[in-house]
Amino acid sequence: MQILLVEDDVEAARHVSHGLQEAGYVVQTCVTGPKGLAAASSTRFDLLIVDRMLPQLDGLALIAALRQHSVTTPVLVLSALGTVDDRVEGLRAGGDDYLVKPFALAELLARVEALLRRALGDVHHVGVLKLADLELNVIARRVTRGGREIALTAREFQLLEYLMRRVGQVVTRTMLLEAVWNLHFDPQTNLIDVHISRLRQAIDRGHDVPLLHTIRGAGYVIKDPGSESTSRAP
Repeated sequence: MQILLVEDDVEAARHVSHGLQEAGYVVQTCVTGPKGLAAASSTRFDLLIVDRMLPQLDGLALIAALRQHSVTTPVLVLSALGTVDDRVEGLRAGGDDYLVKPFALAELLARVEALLRRALGDVHHVGVLKLADLELNVIARRVTRGGREIALTAREFQLLEYLMRRVGQVVTRTMLLEAVWNLHFDPQTNLIDVHISRLRQAIDRGHDVPLLHTIRGAGYVIKDPGSESTSRAP
């Protein structure tokens, strides 16, 4: 799940982004209103988290601009302004929820989950990715194969979700580093190999037909065992 965080307080942004990533979300951060508006207008996100008081373009103006351009992505507003009138103004500007600072990270995560559930509707249908007998529930953060629940770390879950959204496509190390670890360079370590190995053990161990494959010199692919074709991801 892709989340855009627009927050000019660097320390607060780091704290929230880290918490979201630990929960398995992919997070992009912007520190000004115009940059946040540009990112939200050009890229599809599952959720926006927008600070109300932003430099150059305040959060409510940003949200109103998005709504005027028919961007319906759910928005959680963060603000130190917490009166009833402040909250009403934030919701009327187009926000879907309003969280007053300071807040507990656990509450923010709970509100994020609630907004995503509402946006996806029936999580038993829309929020579930399936491949053969492997199922990944995006909202419940639950993975099963053959009806047996599989315990994954937040990073392994994020990696599996990324692969399952690209079934049959070869994804490169660079793609995984950018999407799952938010790294725009190769640290030249076995970071990916270790996580892929653990993920393969988790989902394929004990099953006759493997789903996760390494394509030597190219990357990795998760594919339907009944399909022989494999394509390169764009």
